[in-house]
Amino acid sequence: MRPKKVILCVDDNEQALSVRTFLLETRGYRVLSVMTAQEALDILERTVPGTLDLLIADLLMPGMDGNELVRRAKQMHPMLPALIVSGSVAAYDRALAADAFLPKGAGTAAELLEKIRVLVARKRGPKKHYPPTYQPQLQPVPAQASVAQESPLKHSIAS
Repeated sequence: MRPKKVILCVDDNEQALSVRTFLLETRGYRVLSVMTAQEALDILERTVPGTLDLLIADLLMPGMDGNELVRRAKQMHPMLPALIVSGSVAAYDRALAADAFLPKGAGTAAELLEKIRVLVARKRGPKKHYPPTYQPQLQPVPAQASVAQESPLKHSIAS
């Protein structure tokens, strides 16, 4: 069984946070839900980089907006993807620190889940990084070993 992906979800609207948490947990994600940006920063400070798989933040929150939260989160966890959601479609230009933006209510649950799947997969990155000129080195087979291995084969074919 593969480990669950961990999503830190921040929204000052308790109902929206509850619905989003339920949606994500029923799809197999582990969700850490908090209602303030400061609580989210406390969690980010206590976690090892790479532990969290995604940050979802509301754009407009009291105290600190989602954009500032994302900026600070990326200072602590540079590879952490972030998604900002907002009830105001016009707020997109204020959500520039995030990797993606999604207006609340403008998309379906399936669109939200697909965007999350893509962001989590992007965090994982490519499986292997090789320099462009990488050529695997093949080890030459010693002549004696190849003769010894061929001999039984020749005898089995002849019989």
